[in-house]
Amino acid sequence: MNELTHKQSQCILVSLRLEPVRGLHMIPASFEYSSPKTLSEAISLLETSGSDSKILAGGQSLIPVMKLRLGSPSRLIDINNIEGLNYIRESDGFLRIGALTRIVDLESSELLKKKYPIINDAASHIADPTVRNLGTAGGNVSHADPANDLPAAMLALSAEFVATSSGGSRVIKAKDFFVDAFTTALKHEEILTEIRIPQFTVGNGGAYLKLEKRVGDFAIAGVAAQISVTQGVTVAKAGIGLTAVGSSAIEAVEAEQYLIGQTLTAEAISTASKLAARASNPGTDLRGPGEYKREMIIVLTTRALKRAYLRATGGAA
Repeated sequence: MNELTHKQSQCILVSLRLEPVRGLHMIPASFEYSSPKTLSEAISLLETSGSDSKILAGGQSLIPVMKLRLGSPSRLIDINNIEGLNYIRESDGFLRIGALTRIVDLESSELLKKKYPIINDAASHIADPTVRNLGTAGGNVSHADPANDLPAAMLALSAEFVATSSGGSRVIKAKDFFVDAFTTALKHEEILTEIRIPQFTVGNGGAYLKLEKRVGDFAIAGVAAQISVTQGVTVAKAGIGLTAVGSSAIEAVEAEQYLIGQTLTAEAISTASKLAARASNPGTDLRGPGEYKREMIIVLTTRALKRAYLRATGGAA
């Protein structure tokens, strides 16, 4: 979903978050289906199938859009039979997550629980077990839903995305990846193959918190916070990502910069939380007025920073 107009994006936002409406299509339009066995074959199909062909990974976002006829790709290129794109590992200074890694694997990974719990937090908030069993990390971030959970965590973690095409691979920083609602920096002929995050050492902690109407719902507001502290006191690095309060996931840069060199006192956390809220641009919708969501960003940032600090210093969280 990388080339939608703003009007189409808003239509999808409204339609997917309402109960089914009488008269809406619930069967996709006809399409061709391909199931390549290699990455090069998938890329070749993308290049030759036209601009409205789509990659199918978990399908938990794309298929509902197709059923509502809000998107009607001429061809689905199912990449699930491509080997080597499902993994979670550390190597060469990065945590590496393959694009076909299932959300449930992010949720249950012992490595992530121990060193990158912010990812566990975000993964566990995504929809329901059925969706998490099928949905993929790459598909989730590529869909770029502004109310999704993983994009905010990716911003807080300073993640990078590896996009592969017939011309090779390029790396896109998270701050440049999420362009607008349902729009990323991926080119049509590119496939997201890996998410990579700078590898953590001792003194790092993160947390993701989300306000929702009911478990598994889209966020009313959400905050991801990641900090690195030296000697258990001073913040050396900070990342804060916001969800559901703008047309895409938002990095609260001013709040991040303020925290560098600070001791996380109640006053410092309060100031950073207000700066994070200032970075938000929430609209008024069925989930509440914009001003309410902005206030919730203050509350959630405060709680996320406290939990991140506890985890960074070895406390229970």
